[in-house]
Amino acid sequence: MSPDSSREPVIEFRDVTYELPQTNASTHGRLLRDLNFSVLRGETMVLLGRSGSGKTTALKLINRLREPSHGEVRVEGRSTIEWDPIALRRRIGYVIQEIGLFPHFTIERNVSLVPRLEAWPTDRTRARVKELLNLVGLAPESFLERYPHQLSGGQRQRVGLARALAADPAILLMDEPFGALDPLTRDEVRREFHALQQRLGKTIVIVTHDVSEALILGTRIGLLEAGTLAGVYSPQEFLQSADPRSKAYVDHLPTRSRLEESL
Repeated sequence: MSPDSSREPVIEFRDVTYELPQTNASTHGRLLRDLNFSVLRGETMVLLGRSGSGKTTALKLINRLREPSHGEVRVEGRSTIEWDPIALRRRIGYVIQEIGLFPHFTIERNVSLVPRLEAWPTDRTRARVKELLNLVGLAPESFLERYPHQLSGGQRQRVGLARALAADPAILLMDEPFGALDPLTRDEVRREFHALQQRLGKTIVIVTHDVSEALILGTRIGLLEAGTLAGVYSPQEFLQSADPRSKAYVDHLPTRSRLEESL
């Protein structure tokens, strides 16, 4: 599916370079170079690339966990350096591979973290937690009072997603969100997330090195190679690209025909 060009960009990278602190401007110290791309409202942009290609660094520039050395990252029309970082991060859901649940908090308290920080009323907060647990397939009556160590990996990942959605952010950032799961659970949770995204219509940026995941989940795929943007493709364009950098991923797809049928 091609993005609708009439939709406004929610996230913009404008000539963005990121260099490691306290290094010179040599290539060795430069993790990202001259990135230019936009993420439109309601689409899912997948940043695909090998380890060390700069995917996670690009993601962290969006919620100001990093700041560009040169150029500008804009969120909802404002440069990230103009945002108060705490206010910006509370407007953006963030899901990571390690999930990051607080082990001494119940599931209810983990999910309600941001609404509590935003001083939501208790009744509204509890209702939101129950709504989200139902949304991600975890019955509230069974999970509210449990602790993370009492859950499976797939269940913890669902809780992490619920927490990221708790304050109803318009933007969701996901860093290898399914990478720590076993293959069967990963496929199940990934399919559930894909269906959920169709219902929620969030603007999502996902980092992954899994080309199958990129093709299934992405509205568009941004391919990163050694800190530069090799190209931005729809899933079909990626499969058909003659560029050797994208073709290298396609050639290693074990189920290319089935993927093509599903797109």
